[in-house]
Amino acid sequence: MSRELALKIVLGFAGVIFLSMAYPMFALVRQAPTLSMMMSLYATLGVFLLLAIRNPSAHRSLIAFTAWSSFAHGILMGTQALLNLVERGELIGVAVLLVIGVALIALSPPKPA
Repeated sequence: MSRELALKIVLGFAGVIFLSMAYPMFALVRQAPTLSMMMSLYATLGVFLLLAIRNPSAHRSLIAFTAWSSFAHGILMGTQALLNLVERGELIGVAVLLVIGVALIALSPPKPA
């Protein structure tokens, strides 16, 4: 499997995962407005990741932002889970975010010559 094909698969996976935040975003808009607002950012990011599949090298900054913001969110959420500020079940989300971040950094398209 080529590196670009693997990157496209990861972009599709991450895009679908993030876009799936749209449903809970609407479901939680009254009960947890801040969480709903954060999910709107992920849902929007998911759309752009799916669009980036067509030409990943033209979307290097989007891929880098997704990777590094996934690390930041995962580390913060993991710390909160370990300090019992949020449920330990959130560690599953931490693992998913860290895997997405590592995969995107590892498969990131090279800088154009």
